[in-house]
Amino acid sequence: MTALIREPKHRKDRVIKGTDSSQGAPWVLRHGDCLDELPLVVAGSIDLVYLDPPFNSGIRRQGRKGLNFDDRFVDANAYRDFLSPRLTQAHRVLRATGSILVHVDWRTSHHVRFMLDEIFGAENFVNQLVWSYGLGGSGPRSFARKHDDILFYGRTNEYWFDVPMVPARSVRLRGKMKKATDVIDIPSINNMAIERTGWPTQKPIALLDLLVKACCPPGGTVLDPTCGSGTTLVAAVQSARRAIGIDASDAALEIARGRLERACESTVKHPTQRVARARRSAERDATHLARSA
Repeated sequence: MTALIREPKHRKDRVIKGTDSSQGAPWVLRHGDCLDELPLVVAGSIDLVYLDPPFNSGIRRQGRKGLNFDDRFVDANAYRDFLSPRLTQAHRVLRATGSILVHVDWRTSHHVRFMLDEIFGAENFVNQLVWSYGLGGSGPRSFARKHDDILFYGRTNEYWFDVPMVPARSVRLRGKMKKATDVIDIPSINNMAIERTGWPTQKPIALLDLLVKACCPPGGTVLDPTCGSGTTLVAAVQSARRAIGIDASDAALEIARGRLERACESTVKHPTQRVARARRSAERDATHLARSA
């Protein structure tokens, strides 16, 4: 992992590394703005960038136990000015066979797709994935907003991809698996979920597990420039990938650190009761989705 990052001596106190293994530390956390940290990552060294940036919701995102972050920009131009240099750096660090997934919603997806076309090239667009999560409010003058968008671009047309398989939902194929479509039906994290950390924009491990396995080769490296509570990194480590996470929040990195340490322990020893319960819960959700079709 060290070879992937040029480490200035004066910034070593901003880095948390996972337990060493025969192949080096399986994960690294870096504290700071990803615009400052990404230039330290060696060009062409990353297999997958998953970026879940601020959504420009216009509010301060509030989680549990005082966990929060500001999600406000003056206008769309300010948001584009914020995101564009970070996407440029993401493009730089990817291998020729790498790809990027940018997780946004209705507020900014149109802006972000234009930026990705400019930086990655429109010819390298792969998918506009729809994460259909089911929960959320509805208004009197619009269709209920029940999904996020995940924009998928290859670094080149040689990007690595392994088609994910999901439970079939038709009566004819019930009990069998089929190739995933560009609509991903995975429930969002409910208030009683075992995996819930309290971070306000935490994504379900099932979603990131599917994306990481589909877009990063085994043994490859996943980079999350705004890693929050570390779900992307946990999905990477649990599926035998290496992970680099960056975040400006000390609280987020502490949550991510604890989750990564537990994830590494569970891959070496037997799964803990907590991990096993989370896995059974995810399996029940998948079965429910298949039967509800």
